[in-house]
Amino acid sequence: MKKSTRIQTLVELNARQESSALTSMGLTQQKLQDAQAQIEHLKNYRREYQQKYMQLLSAGTKMGELLEFRSFIEKLDKAILGQEQALIGIQQEAAEKTKHWQTLHHKTDSLQKICTQAKQAELKHEDKREQSAQDERTSRSFRNHLAQRF
Repeated sequence: MKKSTRIQTLVELNARQESSALTSMGLTQQKLQDAQAQIEHLKNYRREYQQKYMQLLSAGTKMGELLEFRSFIEKLDKAILGQEQALIGIQQEAAEKTKHWQTLHHKTDSLQKICTQAKQAELKHEDKREQSAQDERTSRSFRNHLAQRF
């Protein structure tokens, strides 16, 4: 088996791993965007609720209602904090998957370059072999031609 064929097998194997890593990275990026959107949604909802709370406060609403609003706003704050902590974890995961994909991508590129060089070397060797064979045939033909003359 030629060296280039063996290396091509490694290139293909690594390319499949790279493709899988790229898919995984894409899914993580989507998860990251979803988490960011969720945080933004919670923050908007909290702002709206805070505005309602302020309106009730200025309107002189009962203390029980104000406490319920305040309690709900605190729950929203905890939910936002929890989502932000989850977002940090997803960001770390995304960074790791990106780095993993980059490593595989560079490895695939390197293997592909080595494979290309091996193919070029094999072609060069084959050309030299064919040239030598052609030279041998020409030389033999010339010697046969000379031998027939004498």
